[in-house]
Amino acid sequence: MCDPVTALAITAGGKLAQGIAAKKAGDENAALIAEQAATEAQLSAVKDERLRQKMAAQIAKQRLQLTGRGMSLDSPQAIAMGRQAAGELSYASQSVRSQGSARQAELSAARRASISRGRMGLLTGVLGAAGSVVSAAPDIWPSLAGGSANG
Repeated sequence: MCDPVTALAITAGGKLAQGIAAKKAGDENAALIAEQAATEAQLSAVKDERLRQKMAAQIAKQRLQLTGRGMSLDSPQAIAMGRQAAGELSYASQSVRSQGSARQAELSAARRASISRGRMGLLTGVLGAAGSVVSAAPDIWPSLAGGSANG
C-alpha cells in the first residue's frame, strides 16, 4: 500500500483531472453547438429564400392566369388577389424566420449551459481536490491538528 502523501496526491490529482476533463468536454460541446447554430442559420436563410422564390413563381403564374382570362392587372379583383398573395408570402416568410430565430435562441441557451456545466465540473474538481488535501492534512501533518511540533 502507498504512503498517505502519495494516496493524497493520487486522490487530489484524480479530482483535478476529472474537473479539467469536464471543462474540456463542456467547451468542446459548446463549440459543436456553435457550429450547429451557424449551419442552422444558413439553412433557415436558404429555406426562407426558397419559399420566397416559390411564392413569387406562384404569384407570377396567378398574374398570367388572370391576364389569360382577359382580366386587367389593375382591376380591383386582381389588386385584392395580389395583396392577399403578398400577405401570405409575408406571413410564410416570417414564420420561417421566427422558427429559425427560436432555434438560434435554443442553441444559444444550450451552448451557454454546456459552458456552465464545464465550469462547474472544473470548480467541483478543484474544490474536491482541495477538500481532500484539507481532510487528509491532520493525518499527514499531525502538527497542523494542534499536536506537538517537538515530537
